[in-house]
Amino acid sequence: MLMSQSSKQVLVTGATGFTGGALARKLIERGDTVVALVRNTANTHALEQLGVRLIYGDISDPAAVARAAQGCEIIYHIAAVYRTAGHPDQYYEAVNVGGVQNVIDAAKLHNVGRTVHCSTIGVHGDIEEIPSNEESPFNPGDIYQRTKLTGEELFASAMAAGLEGVIFRPGAIYGPGDLRLLKMFKQIKRGFFPLFGGGQNLYHLSYIDDLCDGIILCGEHPSAVGERFILCSNEYGTLKQLSATIAEHLNVKAPSFAPPIAPLMLAAKLCELLCKPLGIDPPLHTRRVEFFVKSRAFDNAKAREMIGYNPKISTEEGTKLTIAWYQENELL
Repeated sequence: MLMSQSSKQVLVTGATGFTGGALARKLIERGDTVVALVRNTANTHALEQLGVRLIYGDISDPAAVARAAQGCEIIYHIAAVYRTAGHPDQYYEAVNVGGVQNVIDAAKLHNVGRTVHCSTIGVHGDIEEIPSNEESPFNPGDIYQRTKLTGEELFASAMAAGLEGVIFRPGAIYGPGDLRLLKMFKQIKRGFFPLFGGGQNLYHLSYIDDLCDGIILCGEHPSAVGERFILCSNEYGTLKQLSATIAEHLNVKAPSFAPPIAPLMLAAKLCELLCKPLGIDPPLHTRRVEFFVKSRAFDNAKAREMIGYNPKISTEEGTKLTIAWYQENELL
């Protein structure tokens, strides 16, 4: 990975989240000065311990973003609203699209040297090409993926108009500190992780340390400007294979119960149909069911060849490290 020749002042949006926090920590360790745009309600203890300079405000507030970007040489725009409960579509649009525009405007206002935008492999939806790459068709399947695609295309248009920028699309991000995949690990440990549909869909991970190295390459490598990169591990496999690997390192039996997917999908659609008019978050979402159906498998060759992206942690090693962190923090 490229190492900075001198310390830089950089802005990280989304630094209170898993990926943004890990990136901020790595940048601090390299000697950079990190500024983070954080909400008043956010838990900033970890960032304060690192020595990150905090600017309070929201990504949807243009003035706050401009204030945070002042004096920065690089912006790493990681902030986004994921599939959290209870948010209307307008909120996804305000953060995942409006927030991108605010970052673009702030970068232009302060002549920031480079701006790196985090998209998602989810913009490709349920892939048809295996493995897919940066040029594969877009096929977003929900409000999160649709707004992330709109934000990516907005950023791409700004690059075409002269913005010194880079776009990256990570896979399913995991590793020590991640809580999003914790439920899956806990279910496997308890011995009940149904592989609806058989678990033959493909799943592609991005280990957090490798991903952060790739993000920094996007921010510093001269060949990255104007490009879009997929940042995933060097391997992918079926959901059944992944669950078996996790089970092995938890010393439990690999999941084998494989009920049909159709009844679960029907139940999810009925839940959404009944709950949405009442403003209630459905107990079962179609997107959760699609986890067992949609395939994710990508080629990271472009990033490896153009900017020297070099993922070092295998799925085998990554799951072991993640489980160790869960156990240390008594989460399992």
